[in-house]
Amino acid sequence: QNKKRLFDKEKSEYTFRSLNSVISSLNQAKISFPKIEFDLVIVDYNSKKSDLDKINNQLNKSNFNNSIVSLNLNEFKDQIKKVNAKNENVTENQMSNMSNIHKSLLIAKKQCKDLVYFVEDDYLHQEETIKEMIFTYERISSQIQRELILCPVDYPYLYTKIDPTNIFLGSNKHWRRVEETLCTFFTSKIIIEKYWSKFISMCQFEHYPFEQPLHDIYRSEYCLSPIPSLAIHCTNVNSIFGLSPNVQWKEMWEKNKNY
Repeated sequence: QNKKRLFDKEKSEYTFRSLNSVISSLNQAKISFPKIEFDLVIVDYNSKKSDLDKINNQLNKSNFNNSIVSLNLNEFKDQIKKVNAKNENVTENQMSNMSNIHKSLLIAKKQCKDLVYFVEDDYLHQEETIKEMIFTYERISSQIQRELILCPVDYPYLYTKIDPTNIFLGSNKHWRRVEETLCTFFTSKIIIEKYWSKFISMCQFEHYPFEQPLHDIYRSEYCLSPIPSLAIHCTNVNSIFGLSPNVQWKEMWEKNKNY
């Protein structure tokens, strides 16, 4: 994006620190769940060789399976409608974003055996994030006897709406029901397959808001976010999504600089 981001750093710096936070969180989850097979897949589009070298170096320090998949835009470009919901031409950047999501969904459907976490490249995670999500998924899913969607971010803009909600007790956090997220969320393969056409529609037509197909799913399924947040979105400084409340966001940024 062209707008000024939180911390005002180069785009690649957010990717490196976000990846570092995900790896740290996965390593901690691996201790709590030694029998779970974790697999980190990065879908990359047009990164510089120097950036890919740094990413590979980060992955080599991890304790779980990992891989980098190169996105071929031509694989999906013809499936994207060229005019969006605002009756405007879809930009090249948005096409690459939609193709990336499409590729990620296909990988998840083919390779995932149980739970899958889709995460964008500008989210900083606390070390306990993935462990908390797995424990919480097990607990609440068993309690209500249904699959879930979890979003690790407590988006402040959702507090501007006076909507009824439900509060659940997770492992070490409270979780509340929400009906909107961006494209970072944690769910099961069952949900992916159940709403496959909805998920794919997000990759074929630019809705307004972009995540509208996800919001439609959340009307039928429980989507929960933690209080306080388990991750922060390093978006542009004037974004309505803003910084999650009651989180030491600067501390999280500094903690992940040693990648």
